[in-house]
Amino acid sequence: MSPDTSRHSGLLDRHIAFLEALRAAGLPVSLAEDLDAVAVLTALDWSDRRVVKEGYAAAVVKRHQWRPTFDALFDLYFPRMVGEGAGGRLEESLAAEGAESGEGAEGAAVDGEPRTARDNGAALQEFRERLEAALVDGDQEALDALAVEMVARFGAMPGRGPGLSSWSAYTALQRVAPGELVEQIVAGLMAAGRSEEEADRLAARRVGGFTRSVESDARRRIGEEKGPDHVAQAALRPTIDRLDFLSMRRSDLEEMRREIQPLARRLATRLTQQHHAHRRGPLDFRRTVRASVSTGGVPLTTYHKPKRPHRSELVVLCDVSGSVANFAQFTLLLVFALRDQFTKVRAFTFIDHVHEVTHHFKPGADVVDVMTDLAASTAHAALWGRTNYGRALTTFAERHADAIGPRTALLVLGDARSNYSDLNIDVLADLAGQCRHAWWLNPEHRRHWDTGDSAASRYGEVVPMVECRNLTQLGEFVHRAL
Repeated sequence: MSPDTSRHSGLLDRHIAFLEALRAAGLPVSLAEDLDAVAVLTALDWSDRRVVKEGYAAAVVKRHQWRPTFDALFDLYFPRMVGEGAGGRLEESLAAEGAESGEGAEGAAVDGEPRTARDNGAALQEFRERLEAALVDGDQEALDALAVEMVARFGAMPGRGPGLSSWSAYTALQRVAPGELVEQIVAGLMAAGRSEEEADRLAARRVGGFTRSVESDARRRIGEEKGPDHVAQAALRPTIDRLDFLSMRRSDLEEMRREIQPLARRLATRLTQQHHAHRRGPLDFRRTVRASVSTGGVPLTTYHKPKRPHRSELVVLCDVSGSVANFAQFTLLLVFALRDQFTKVRAFTFIDHVHEVTHHFKPGADVVDVMTDLAASTAHAALWGRTNYGRALTTFAERHADAIGPRTALLVLGDARSNYSDLNIDVLADLAGQCRHAWWLNPEHRRHWDTGDSAASRYGEVVPMVECRNLTQLGEFVHRAL
């Protein structure tokens, strides 16, 4: 095999592995988009990595929330450098420091330690000063170089056992603590003429971007050790639409809030199109036959009976205890964004007591305000503070019986964990029997059902229980149910 053929074969293998990693991370890259990417890449100059990256993105990334995952995987499969880069950036930096001070490669001792050692008190202080200056200036090239140096100096973990990585972004970030530099950065930005509010916002954005650069460089180094496929499977979080509700961080919650309305619009469009496609009622046989007399008995035109509207009233009963509260709140936001698909929507929250929250969802209300109001109303959903599904179901049946009727669709949201209390399954069965439809959405993985105090299967015998761990599954359920 010629060198050119070997090089092209290696590039093709890397391209295929990259697209497979994108699909595994939740990006729906089709064969057509695969071929589009190849066509784009053949037209680009491969000497500019940034151009190649944007070309790939234009071919395979169709939604903005997928871009962070794409960027992380691209940096794994097409890294901008190997090791310390050309010439060994860290070693050059240490040697330069020693030369400037007139010292050798190891440098003179400071408090008994070499001045140019990879990690000691003096090295840490000097690095933090350079980092602070770069963050104040917003010098992205310097910040990229500092991220590489930071992982090499403060994130190296040599001598670890088999299967363990030699690099840790967490260790480097804990050692340098760039978050502790925010006050100094804000002061520097204000001295340069920025307002306090603008300086606060800019400092937080720059520190956050630098932190992501450090994490990216650590992944790159681990990818060199173990291969990009290993890092793609073990170290990357799923896209926001596939991230489990129960494992979200604060930053994920902010991104999820932004995604709810676009998801609702997409679902509403699909539902409207389907309703229009199926708006004709059953075949009117007598009218069709009569009309066929004029064509010799051949029914060229069919006639259909009017289709009666069948929109339901929706009642949502949500467990808002602990970590399932996020799942309940986002599901409520989606349901109310689709309220035009129902004649009426009513919502109730509970822990061991039931509280109606329908009034929080006003047309045009701000998502953040609604989430804040829901969080504040959680106190009204508890008497004793311990989740009790049996007591909540009984209270709902006694106080809000008027919410249930033959046109009602009942939706229960929760993990079915009731602290080993009485489940009152007969109450749920009676409620479901009065409804047109009833479903239970459970945010836990199916393998965790019936473990510990979970009563998922027992409730599932009365009301169909559906696994709903992320936005993708939630959207699929709403599309099927409506």
